[in-house]
Amino acid sequence: MTTLKLGRRALIATAVATLGLGTPAFADGHQVLDEIHFIIPGGAGGGWDGTARGTGEALTESGLVGTASYENMSGGGGGVAIGYMIENAESLEGTLMVNSTPIVIRSLTGVFPHNFRDLTLVAGTIGDYAAIVVPAGSDISSMEDFLAVYDADPAGTPIGGGSVPGGMDHLVAAMVMEASGRDALGVNYIPYDAGGTAMAALLSGEIKALSTGFSEAVDLANQGEVKIIGVTSEDRVDAAPEAMTMMEQGIDTFFVNWRGFFGAPGMSDEKLAEYQTAIAAMYETEEWETVRARNGWVNIHNSGDEFRTFLEEQETVIGDLMTKLGFL
Repeated sequence: MTTLKLGRRALIATAVATLGLGTPAFADGHQVLDEIHFIIPGGAGGGWDGTARGTGEALTESGLVGTASYENMSGGGGGVAIGYMIENAESLEGTLMVNSTPIVIRSLTGVFPHNFRDLTLVAGTIGDYAAIVVPAGSDISSMEDFLAVYDADPAGTPIGGGSVPGGMDHLVAAMVMEASGRDALGVNYIPYDAGGTAMAALLSGEIKALSTGFSEAVDLANQGEVKIIGVTSEDRVDAAPEAMTMMEQGIDTFFVNWRGFFGAPGMSDEKLAEYQTAIAAMYETEEWETVRARNGWVNIHNSGDEFRTFLEEQETVIGDLMTKLGFL
């Protein structure tokens, strides 16, 4: 399995997360948890949704967890779900919330008053590259094509994303345009509540291109509904080998969005250890490798104090980057 480890220097240069590989705790093939409930802060079809459901699939089909259930809780750029976890903490011992880089970004921008310190940090689990996509029927087939259209009419070439202005999809679009020599602040960014809604807007012609997670784009690309015109990976990804990287198109941008799981504040040490044991053991299963490869994810695993250290560093570095780009 491919495991990614990213450092502070890379994050400063590219707004990428650093996550260390933790030492796994093994469950010896035995069930660790009877059941688990996932709170998903966005709608169906988004990256959070896919991560929670893919993780649940691997955990249950491998026998590490008995049953998994899912609850989509959109609103407030993820703030509704975080508030729910905090306000109902005593009854949510059996619940994990999926989140990612936006929990840092949206706290910095004041979209919601809470941050990762208000939750129980369970584990970082995967990385997902970003992608710029266009409809399959578009005349645009590369970033060069897109930039030519953009240069002719920047305001009339909107880029959409499944996050708020100044959020991660916006940040990725801004980084790509900045690296291509354009003004990052000149991007006409259209926000949507979740990746699925943003993809529907792309297919309807409401936006010209979409900034999204690579895993969200892969299935529709393989079905022939969209074209991936640029990926923020260093090398092409096996899940969509025909998709060119930004770098090979002369745009020096690398970005990977971490995703992981959080519990309600005050979670017992015993329950926390059960979650961390199940997630660590999951990486050794064929079921997880099937899910990971299907989505083009990178294995990134850390938990507990390592997760906290990373998030604190990311908060500082991304805050500096957003200030430079004018988002703060």
